Amino acid sequence: MAEMTQPISPEGAKARVMVAGVTGYTGALSAWLCWQHPALELVRITGRSEQGRLLSDLYPRYRVPLEIAGPDIAAFEDVEVGIVAYPHGASAPMVAEMRGMGLSVVDLSADFRFEDRATYENSYGPHGAPELLEGAVYGLPELNREEIREAELVAGPGCYPTAALLALAPLAEAGLIEDVVIDAKSGVSGAGRNGGEATSFVGATENVTPYKPAGHRHRPEIIEKLGLLSPAGSGDWHLTFVPHLVPVDQGELVSCYVRSPADLAQADLDRLYGDRYRDEAFVNLVDSPPGMRDVRATNRCHIQALAGDDRIVVFSAIDNLWKGSAGQAIQSLNLMLGLEEPTGL
Repeated sequence: MAEMTQPISPEGAKARVMVAGVTGYTGALSAWLCWQHPALELVRITGRSEQGRLLSDLYPRYRVPLEIAGPDIAAFEDVEVGIVAYPHGASAPMVAEMRGMGLSVVDLSADFRFEDRATYENSYGPHGAPELLEGAVYGLPELNREEIREAELVAGPGCYPTAALLALAPLAEAGLIEDVVIDAKSGVSGAGRNGGEATSFVGATENVTPYKPAGHRHRPEIIEKLGLLSPAGSGDWHLTFVPHLVPVDQGELVSCYVRSPADLAQADLDRLYGDRYRDEAFVNLVDSPPGMRDVRATNRCHIQALAGDDRIVVFSAIDNLWKGSAGQAIQSLNLMLGLEEPTGL
């Protein structure tokens, strides 16, 4: 890894941040979260399109009055931290350039999420900066908090894996998963600003459709991370993952149906999940099935675990643009900068 060319801002000063890829939903939200953050100074925003336009004109709701610059960052010497919101594949070269300049980086693409390069390349194609893979930390703070504190490159998880892993982590860590079916539903913003006909108003309204039900790229991410959580020898289980588009703009709900080797009563699940998440600022255990609206425009995840008939049922709701992407990036960035985790969120 490249050494830092300059220290992160001293205590009391604001860390100077650049967001690359602000023309997409998560990049725009990341820029706004940095803009209103009490310990960050958003000094640069870039995009591969819309150069010269104010972000507040492109996304009036976020009111960030900065001009979108081109993707060339070589002259941006006043930046200490970068958030990259480029598509998969396009992100790795930008991240490599930032790391070469000594910036700490949070990347929102899939380019640095995987422990295994071959798993990544099976889903996304050749990797653009494989030399950075070893030092990247998976940016789900509830699982990797201490590693994120020391990291200089953090890979933001996918939105579906975020909701699924938070739902299943207590069971996986205890070796209590044999087989799991994940029925996932997301608002159309999850497909991105250029999601195509299926995410248009005409295609999405008054409709619910499966979305890439076979070979979805988030399935191997969920499998790899659950396997890393599981005790040795307990990862031999099967996963079925089927996402759906629902006619809302943002929000996500995953329903996980788990076959377990143990017969767990409700009291056992309450104790397991309560012990695991009692001190988490952004994970709330709820007494009734959570909905997308409950967590909209927040960095929270609402979870309910139930002892079902022949399977454990776990519901997990997040906002896919917040806890599923931009909000979680700020959560990780706070840890990297030594700030209180909920700062600015």
